[in-house]
Amino acid sequence: MELVTLTVVLVIALALFFDFTNGFHDTANAMATPIATGALKPKTAVLLAAILNLVGAFLSTEVAKTISGGLIREGEGGIRIGPELIFAGLIGAIVWNMLTWLLGLPSSSSHALFGGLIGAAIVGAGFGSIDFGVVLSKVILPALIAPVTAGVVAYSATKLAYRITRRYDGKPDGRDGFRYAQIFSSSLVALAHGTNDAQKTMGVITLTFIAVGMQAVGTGPELWVIVVCALAIALGTYMGGWRIIKTIGTGLTDVKPAQGFAAETSTAATILASSHLGFALSTTQVASGSVIGSGLGRRGSKVRWGTAGRIALGWLMTLPAAGIVGALAAAVAHLGLVGIIIDAVVGVGVILTIFLISRRNQVDHSNVVSEVADSGRAVKIKRNPKPKKVKK
Repeated sequence: MELVTLTVVLVIALALFFDFTNGFHDTANAMATPIATGALKPKTAVLLAAILNLVGAFLSTEVAKTISGGLIREGEGGIRIGPELIFAGLIGAIVWNMLTWLLGLPSSSSHALFGGLIGAAIVGAGFGSIDFGVVLSKVILPALIAPVTAGVVAYSATKLAYRITRRYDGKPDGRDGFRYAQIFSSSLVALAHGTNDAQKTMGVITLTFIAVGMQAVGTGPELWVIVVCALAIALGTYMGGWRIIKTIGTGLTDVKPAQGFAAETSTAATILASSHLGFALSTTQVASGSVIGSGLGRRGSKVRWGTAGRIALGWLMTLPAAGIVGALAAAVAHLGLVGIIIDAVVGVGVILTIFLISRRNQVDHSNVVSEVADSGRAVKIKRNPKPKKVKK
């Protein structure tokens, strides 16, 4: 097998694994709040999210085109990076995804991917290989604007939801209807997530084909690429990502159903609008911004700014950290086949090490509810007890 063909096969395999990590890394974006409020059981929530991620992946390809035809400049001979550099960039993205998952940190899988690709491209082809105008307009600016926008919308929606509910049923937290409405709103977020995040892997695979001349410049992903990427992210979503669900579900604020509904609706609207415009934004940042906005919108609710600060620090570190790993992997990949093998072996070793460390303090569907205990118990709807029979 030729080196180029082998490298393309490895890139496809690694890209699908990244798609898988993206799925379980971002399950919390849609399902952390309904699990926290008790609107959905944990396993039911991740199954629903997986199905809707699968469906959403077929609804648009605008984000995939941004990655395959905008991020990396085209030279006289076509795309100015080869598959070995894309391979190196994916290693940077996956290592960062796994590390932040271990820490329960809801960082951006999208920015990890962009950082890895940018770092690898700069080492392999120089700064001129990156279209920084596209990076600024469709990556960095959306990263700054989208979470704030989602937070403001969630704040306003939460205020409105509580005002309408109090007027409607006279209950202080207005939770009855919103607890069940969360099933719809969280499903909408999962669908929106599929339309945005699955496309990033489609874009990477398409970029690889364009780089080696197997596909024309400016074309979108093939149907089989869309299908396998949709399946990979759906499978990853079903695996859960319970550590990050715990962080978003209770780490930022104690979420009640009306808040959850407002946050999820705001998240979905922001993601869907961005996907339509081809903005490859971070769904994690949007979801976190919405949760914070909903926390500010409920009277008596407290936002844990310490946790929010740690998450924000993780956001700032994602692009450069993944970029550094991608750059190091690209430097090794320049050795040819030997370098690619070294990258693959080291990458697998790091992933296995992180996984084994995670087993020491495992969080899964069986105990994530207890970890989300305070929020879940606070909003549990109790049925009226049956009247006791009085003996004559």
